[in-house]
Amino acid sequence: MACGGNKKNDQHDKIINASILNGGGVSSFTNVQPMTGIVVWDGNPNANSGAHTLEYSYMLFDDVVSKKGVYDWSVVENKLNAIASRNHQAILRFRYTYVGQLTTVPKYIKDLPDYHETKGLSEGKETWFPDWSNQELKDFTLQFYENFAEKYNNDNRLAFLQVGFGLWGEYHIYDGPFELGKTFPSKEFQTIFLKKMDSLFSNLHWSISIDVEDGKVTPFRENPSLLNLSFGLFDDSFMAEEHARVNEQRFKFLGYENRYKNSPIGGEFNYYTAFDQENVLSPDGPHGESYESAVSRFHVSYMIGNDQYKYQTTERIKEASLHTGYKFEVTKLEKSNTKTFLTVKNTGTAPIYYDAYFSINGNKSNESLKSLVPNQEKIFTIDYTGNETLKIICDRLLKGQRIDFKRSF
Repeated sequence: MACGGNKKNDQHDKIINASILNGGGVSSFTNVQPMTGIVVWDGNPNANSGAHTLEYSYMLFDDVVSKKGVYDWSVVENKLNAIASRNHQAILRFRYTYVGQLTTVPKYIKDLPDYHETKGLSEGKETWFPDWSNQELKDFTLQFYENFAEKYNNDNRLAFLQVGFGLWGEYHIYDGPFELGKTFPSKEFQTIFLKKMDSLFSNLHWSISIDVEDGKVTPFRENPSLLNLSFGLFDDSFMAEEHARVNEQRFKFLGYENRYKNSPIGGEFNYYTAFDQENVLSPDGPHGESYESAVSRFHVSYMIGNDQYKYQTTERIKEASLHTGYKFEVTKLEKSNTKTFLTVKNTGTAPIYYDAYFSINGNKSNESLKSLVPNQEKIFTIDYTGNETLKIICDRLLKGQRIDFKRSF
């Protein structure tokens, strides 16, 4: 008997009974599951449409720190509280650089005599780039995330964290003054940063852009051992026309086929053309593949689609959300004198990435559901035989959230 229990001792007294528990489970999935689905930016007026459990927001370093060593997390707290008030969880990304804007490097660093930013054009707009030759900026960045991890590693208001450098923190300066060690961190510092992130976040899942595949920009091709770090991936041009030729090759280099089993895959619908945005949730997608097919192939848990209400109905957006991420189905329930055995299948596109357990009257399964990958079926054992309601418990959820499971036995 897999996943706990002694088959030899328990099998003789096992029975199968579909009505053995009082309730628990749904006949079909009608609610988007926590930490999955189509994501809107916080403040989107459609956030409470019922199609979402996640909201995204950029965050600014200088909103938290203006003086050396002085951290004011109130902006982050207000953001997380506002999102949680809608019974949603957050995806956050701190960024230094944004097209057409000043950097968010803290003022005390900008005031240093040996700190010199670069002004350049990006997408035709005057844009400022940090001075990555400055040691204080590098030291601050490492310390910032250390402090952030100490405060938010176990915070259930936060589902996922995205990190990175360059424009929007997406690991590229595709248009503008790109210079390693000056407008973009050196490969040496990137290596230090990535290893630091891996050591800091023992619970909260952190992700980087698939653009780290570019060996001219990042150290991954020179130092493939970095691929062993526990980062997830995000793709900021998901389902673009060039996806098979460019993005998919980056996914493959980064080992997404195995990485998704332990770290989340996410992203954003591409903005290359209005046509792409308009058709990304059409039956055949913008370029011949449906959204449902694409997220299944890449094991996506979430996808930012903030502008989809311009083109799609709430029903279609919710349908896409329901098809994204984990879905648990209990296909069989068996009992012995001392144990309950649940045969469970993940019929979704990805695992759940935080510990979740089946539970009866406070007695939880011996193994976490995060071990269950898509299309896999396993037996989960609970050392209890009472008839109370079967449910799924997860400490990462907000108080008002619930993980559903389909009951087909």
